[in-house]
Amino acid sequence: MELLYKELTQEIIAACMEVHNIIGCGCLEAVYAEALEREFSLRGIEYQREKELPVLYKDLKLQKTYKVDFVCYGKIILELKASESIQSIYIAQVVNYLKLSTLKLGIVINFGAERLEWKRVPNLY
Repeated sequence: MELLYKELTQEIIAACMEVHNIIGCGCLEAVYAEALEREFSLRGIEYQREKELPVLYKDLKLQKTYKVDFVCYGKIILELKASESIQSIYIAQVVNYLKLSTLKLGIVINFGAERLEWKRVPNLY
């Protein structure tokens, strides 16, 4: 079975690896987000930063919204973390984002570990 958006995912992860190789671990998430935004621009990766997703309750739009770190190529949610490891709560966060969107794939990227970590999260909902 072919992975969904395999080539696009590889481009995104390559950009994240470049940021991690240069900055290393131990910085704040905001530092990685700013550096990644510049790397995406250098590589021609289409992105939206801090894209808002409306939250619905019984078909009513709430005032509170979620902000996704990045949406790449208009298809992939990218959630950045700077933690010791990828926690299940981060996966659940992306699952919630996917439920609120029409997008089919999310990726959690963790810059906080000694080696860059990532987890693909398909929208099964």
